Amino acid sequence: MIPGRAAFRLAALLLPLLATAAFAEPFADTVAQRMLACTGCHGPEGRAAADGYYPRIAGKPAGYLFNQLVNFRDGRRAYALMTNLLAPLDDAYLREIAAHFAGLDLPYAAPAPLALSATDGAAAARLVAEGDPARSLPACTACHGKAMAGTAPFVPGLVGLPRDYLNAQLGAWRNGKRIAQEPDCMAAIAKKLAPEEIGRISAWLAVQPVPAGTKAAAGFAAPMPMACGGVAAASAVGTPR
Repeated sequence: MIPGRAAFRLAALLLPLLATAAFAEPFADTVAQRMLACTGCHGPEGRAAADGYYPRIAGKPAGYLFNQLVNFRDGRRAYALMTNLLAPLDDAYLREIAAHFAGLDLPYAAPAPLALSATDGAAAARLVAEGDPARSLPACTACHGKAMAGTAPFVPGLVGLPRDYLNAQLGAWRNGKRIAQEPDCMAAIAKKLAPEEIGRISAWLAVQPVPAGTKAAAGFAAPMPMACGGVAAASAVGTPR
């Protein structure tokens, strides 16, 4: 039995909590509220985390987001936190998650200044805009759009992402740690890039401003320069895979 004084103190502590619970607004079972679990890592409303390793997911094309959710769930991409979170979810719910974040039209934060020499910056800009035909390297803009904001519905934007995230993902593709649907076009591209080129491209992309109103392109301006499983497989059936 709790002594009288201790019981009183316990009641004094609990009563405010009980009163707060009694008058609290009911839980709103909406997609936005359920997706608060994602913002713990990906930042408020999916705008990107401050640590530089969790990417912005707000406004990304829905097909791309769905592909990545499936890749984590099905083991193509390896990150235990994401895999465990998504393991019990079916395709319909993953599409709902993708559609929610794709529909967020939010401003981008100003890019952090990064030190990059004029020579290295020019080399990175050239690879992004022109590629390297001698190595069969397509320009990044050929798929990711002239503004590098992505191409709906399956290709993500490259601007507005942290340098460390970009560097880590390109490195993971180069080293076989990130895998997409076959043919894995990004793996093929990353394997042709030297580590120092990946560093330059990541640093250059991270400092590019994202003008207000920038959105993913509605479609490709020209045929894709190479086959890409996440796009081709989806296009064959009309839905992302």
